[in-house]
Amino acid sequence: MVDMDTLVALCKRRGIIFQSSEIYGGFGSCYDYGPLGVELKRNIKEAWWRANVQERDDMVGLDSAILAHPMVWVASGHLEHFNDPLVDCKACKRRFRADEIEGDRCPECGGELTEVRKFNTMFKTFVGPVEDEASIAYLRPETCQGIFVNFQNVLMASRKKLPFGIAQIGKSFRNEITTGNFIFRTREFEQMEIEYFVKPGEDEEWFERWIEIRLNWWKELGIREENLRLRPHPKEALAHYSKATTDIEYRFPFGWGELEGIANRQDYDLRQHSKYSGRDLEYFDEETQEHVVPYVIEPSTGVDRAVLVFLLDAYDEEPDKDGIRVVLRLHPKIAPIKVAVLPLSKKPQLCEVAQSIRKELSRHWMVDYDDRQSIGRRYRRQDEIGTPFCVTVDFQTLEDKAVTIRFRDSMEQIRVPVQELVPRLRELLEQ
Repeated sequence: MVDMDTLVALCKRRGIIFQSSEIYGGFGSCYDYGPLGVELKRNIKEAWWRANVQERDDMVGLDSAILAHPMVWVASGHLEHFNDPLVDCKACKRRFRADEIEGDRCPECGGELTEVRKFNTMFKTFVGPVEDEASIAYLRPETCQGIFVNFQNVLMASRKKLPFGIAQIGKSFRNEITTGNFIFRTREFEQMEIEYFVKPGEDEEWFERWIEIRLNWWKELGIREENLRLRPHPKEALAHYSKATTDIEYRFPFGWGELEGIANRQDYDLRQHSKYSGRDLEYFDEETQEHVVPYVIEPSTGVDRAVLVFLLDAYDEEPDKDGIRVVLRLHPKIAPIKVAVLPLSKKPQLCEVAQSIRKELSRHWMVDYDDRQSIGRRYRRQDEIGTPFCVTVDFQTLEDKAVTIRFRDSMEQIRVPVQELVPRLRELLEQ
């Protein structure tokens, strides 16, 4: 597997991910997505939304606000429970999570550590012109609470029956003590979360079903099975709301780490918000004529961590006669650029045809056009950014109205008439 330094260098060189505020020396644990990173991230979110919302008849979407009433975080337990154990080194002044340190000395300098204290990782801000206790608000540390407080609104508007789910993609913020490993853990991140509401008693079955669904999604988009595993949480390590939690873990260069969590949150959240708000958050079961508080199964993953995993798993180095060919073997569904159009030379007659082809293909997919350097170097560049197919326009094209499609993974080439190019590429990209 590629090491992190090599991947970080590739991401900067090819415009996938940049260090935030780099011209000012950077800003800790914050990253900006470049031209290719934006497309990769968007494609991952679209693939997730398509699989979990568009293709299912038991799921609807939501986009809730980042800021919420402070009582949301009281009811959810975040003000009480969302704390990390913190220690400081008295010598070098470095700060660490106590549960990530072995022994009682600083891992950096060996100095004496302070007593453990609790640190709430929510970002606090103020709403309005006066910064006082009455104007305190928080940047949300997770997207799911926006789903819970909108449960009745969505239920009434969508008229869904149990079991059904509400899906959301959005930014969250956590003032993490320990960050690092590139975009693995950041203070500003994007989540893809589902809250799937089920009848009490059916929760364990749906919990197991969602573990299988989510594991298969990663595999279908190309993540190798040997790099994935399931890790059920022991009972003593469960969150205060959880009946059971299983992580889908990935084998990162720095070891196994969480990629996605699937939790059985029981009816904790709906009951808490009902208690604190005084609003009825029950579901009326027409079959049994009973009011029930649904149990909730929550599959939750981070977009940024997904980007990292897809890049790590797709990276490949292949020796050939010209040295090492770097290839990102990204699944076509998530590749930033689907097709590159490359005229064999910069002759005006070739570029004119190539630009007309680019214009037509751009109506269907994200397309790159490149007429600089040798055709071999241009192929190499497209391989390195994960473009599945290159379309080459050569002098023969002017005679037979056909172009060459080059395959990224096999480097195989086939000849296709220009008028058949769109349906042929659609067939290849949807395999």
